[in-house]
Amino acid sequence: MLIRNRALLTLFLAQALYWSCSLIGITLTALIGLQLSPYNALATLPLALLVLGNLLATHPLSLFMQRHGRRPGLTLGAAAGILGGLTSALGVWLGDFILFCLGALATGVYQASAAYYRFAALETVDDAYKGRAAAWVIAGGICAALIAPSLTLWARNALSTPFVGAYVLLAGLALLGLALLSTLHVGTITVAPRGDMRSLLARPAIRAALVVTAIGNGLMILVMNATPLAMSFCGLPLESAAGVIQWHVLGMFLPALIAGPLVDRLGSRPVALLGIATLGGSALVGLSGQSQAFFLVSSLLLGIGWNLMLIAGTTLLASAHQPDERGKAQGLMELTNSGVAACAAFASGALITGLGWAQINLAMLPLLAIALIALLARRATRAAAAG
Repeated sequence: MLIRNRALLTLFLAQALYWSCSLIGITLTALIGLQLSPYNALATLPLALLVLGNLLATHPLSLFMQRHGRRPGLTLGAAAGILGGLTSALGVWLGDFILFCLGALATGVYQASAAYYRFAALETVDDAYKGRAAAWVIAGGICAALIAPSLTLWARNALSTPFVGAYVLLAGLALLGLALLSTLHVGTITVAPRGDMRSLLARPAIRAALVVTAIGNGLMILVMNATPLAMSFCGLPLESAAGVIQWHVLGMFLPALIAGPLVDRLGSRPVALLGIATLGGSALVGLSGQSQAFFLVSSLLLGIGWNLMLIAGTTLLASAHQPDERGKAQGLMELTNSGVAACAAFASGALITGLGWAQINLAMLPLLAIALIALLARRATRAAAAG
């Protein structure tokens, strides 16, 4: 599909560049926040502000792309990534926590735009291939997982002030993404947005899609942000955290090569159920020990579960709205994802420093039960309608 579909290839490469930037932030931002912040509980505030930037930008970007097309919105997001990387680098160089936080806020706009790469991919294929199209774009993160950790470790000391080079690298990768996305030709046929949140939320399929993706994304953010700090508190070095994050990101993206065809063949619901079970396994492994091996397996399962729930939720949403409702439906999903992720990011620093690693993993279980109930409720509604 990548060879035949140039737009899909462009989105795949843009995803690889975005996630390379994201991995730099995942590996370093909480640790730098711990160094620069006046209180330990504020260590993950920059990551939380990144998610807040995402939250503030996601719905306006969706409506903007509904009216003006994908390319303007996606290149705008990449430009914000350049600004965020340079501002963060300046904050680290000056030892200014507030400036570092502002850089993270701008980077959140880049994150918001990158979330629409998979939706743009759906517009390049027929209905029978939508699962695979979304999965291939998400799989672009495989490239990032293979190269970004090594780049991060190299770039942290590339300049005289430690870690400044990593954020300059982030800005450079975002610049490459902007150049790539400027060639994109997809979603050029635009229509005025239609629909409102109340009518969209009245549909069981949309409610289930929102709950599945929001909980999967929120739990991934909560545990992923806490993992480098938890490993640091256990006395494990930065190199160990980088390796664990690398396996986590491989778990986030490699299953897309299987999850996409599974969705096209079996449907969204079975794949979502498999994702819920996998995240439950991640929590159980996290509760079983705090050596590097336990962190690695737990993070790997965390990534796999997120992938399955994201692809299943994305395709489920696509089946439940009309083309002129696209902007509001997709914006609603990303707004929900960002809102839950913001709460998770704000909470992760306080939870890991105040309660501990075990309590974070325990908190996953009731939230996964909510996602399970949402899927079962949709099934019951469909059965009642058929009866």
